[in-house]
Amino acid sequence: RDHRAAELKVNIMAAAAVRSVGSNLAKNLREVRLHLCQTSAASQGVRDFIEKHYVTLKKANPEFPILIRECSGVQPKLWARYDFGRERSVALDNMNADQVAKALETVVNSKP
Repeated sequence: RDHRAAELKVNIMAAAAVRSVGSNLAKNLREVRLHLCQTSAASQGVRDFIEKHYVTLKKANPEFPILIRECSGVQPKLWARYDFGRERSVALDNMNADQVAKALETVVNSKP
């Protein structure tokens, strides 16, 4: 029972972070890429984030490139591309969906 309550809290927090990003992706960014492994435990939170929030993000940003790159054994990572080809990456190892949403929120709101 406690596990379900904790999971619900994480989903609510991740949803709030995704809502705060909303349609602001293109404000500072040119592209977002999520690299993950299809099966590793370290990528589970990224898989959960994609399953629960990708459609919402894409609907809010239909023209913005949100790329999902799956590769066996790869370390999960968020790549943000800004103007002039500047890129920034954030390691997502062993994060839950809420932490992935917060990492996305951070790169969206920061400048390169």
